[in-house]
Order: sequence, then structure tokens, then C-alpha cells
Amino acid sequence: MQYTMKQYEESAATLREQIGDFTPKVLMILGSGLGSMADEVQNPIIVPYEMVPHMKRSTAPGHKGQFVFGTLGGKSVAVMQGRQHHYEGYSFYDVSFPVRVLRLLGADTLIVTNAAGGVNTTFEVGDLMLIKDHIKLFFESPLRGENLPEFGPRFPDSSYLYTPSLGELAKEEAESMGLNLQEGVYMYFPGPQYETPAEIRMARVLGGDAVGMSTVPEVITAGHCNMQVLGITLVTNMAAGILPQPLSEEEVLVAAKKARTQFSALILACLKRM
Repeated sequence: MQYTMKQYEESAATLREQIGDFTPKVLMILGSGLGSMADEVQNPIIVPYEMVPHMKRSTAPGHKGQFVFGTLGGKSVAVMQGRQHHYEGYSFYDVSFPVRVLRLLGADTLIVTNAAGGVNTTFEVGDLMLIKDHIKLFFESPLRGENLPEFGPRFPDSSYLYTPSLGELAKEEAESMGLNLQEGVYMYFPGPQYETPAEIRMARVLGGDAVGMSTVPEVITAGHCNMQVLGITLVTNMAAGILPQPLSEEEVLVAAKKARTQFSALILACLKRM
């Protein structure tokens, strides 16, 4: 079911009651195994998703399901420890709901992260990839239905959903830290099953460098809201058919834990310069 402007405003009002006059300028959506960065937020105000009207729970492994408001890297942030996914039974309206709510609270930038399978065979497990574009073949869109002009136009442009200047900033910071930040195209699959080897071959032919089950609905919505976007993928496994072994969620969480330090350092460095 599509949400109304009144419902977005109700949720924003509830969060405003919890955070007072604090204005989050940056919304951060942290992917599988990466939510620990929210523990570094100073003067945190924690709001479980269950307290926010109309917002769905997060049920994926490694996702706490709460907002953490406060200061990180010198910036006022709203960190989502866990996100909603289409494969959990939620619509794209549900998945993208918090982006619009935080936009109403003043957020103008989205930093989005995910754990994904590597399609580009030059990538290695543990690599970080700057998302420069995405591919979404599935027909449904979070913008389907009646347009809400309070957020954006009926037919928004998608040429620069991932803000080029933020991408350049991330590359500069990664270079100064000695990190090998890959660049690539993220391809969205709805899940929850991992992709087949044939689907991975298709993704490679189409230009995909990594595949995952999140991020794209939120980024489309952020673009419609005229938000700047920085997207970074952690390659937690090589995609189906590349290595002679089955895929599992355990390897995703293990790889995310190993990469946590360098990932957090890069995000913090970017935040400080935004």
C-alpha cells in the first residue's frame, strides 16, 4: 500500500518528539554486519523502529532495527541499524519509507552501505566498492502510484543518483588511507535466495560488478527527494558460480566483521569533509 503525505508527517512528528530540536543532516543506512558503527555516535538518542508509526520491523540477521540519532564525525546524523528488505515481505514503499521521513526531519544526504556478492572477478572478498551506478531490472518502483510533489517530480532524472562529488571525496579519502577502493555498478536482485550462476553471468554481461538485495529502493527514493547519495558496498563473498562452493549468510557476516575497521574509518573520513 502506498503511503500518504499524512502518514509520513505522522512518523516524522513522532521522531521529532523523541529527538527534540536535533536536526539530522545525514541519514546513514548500514548493511549486514556493519551496524556497529552506530555505537560510535556521540550523545545518542535511540529510537526502535517499533516506536515509529507505519514503519516496519527489520528481521534480517545482523540488523538491530533502530535509529541512532547524534553526532558522528562532527556531523548530525541519523543512523539506521538495520534496514527493511523486499524479501522480508515488505513492499518497496515500506523499504523506502524511512528515507522520506528523515527528509522531512531535515536530512539532505544519504550514506548507504551494503554487503554484496562480487561479480567482477578482479574483486576480492573484503574489498570496498564505491557504487557509481546501479541496475534494477525488476519492474516495481518505490515511486509507483500517485506522485507526492512535496518530495519531488513525477518523472525524476536518474542520471546522477549517486552524487559524483561525494564519490570523488570517498576516492580521495581512500587513497590517503591506503585503501584500495574499487568502483563499480551494483545490481539489485530481490532475494532472499542467492542468485544462480546463470544470473551472475547475465549480471556481468549487463555491466554489474556486485549483486545484492538492498539499497536500490532507498537510493531511488532519495534521488526523488533531491538528496545527495554516497553508496559503498562491502564485497563479502564472490557471487554464485565464481568459486566452487555454496553461498551462506554466515560468510557474509564474518567478512563484514573483518572489514569493519577500514569501513568505519572511510565513512568517518568522508563525513568530516561533507
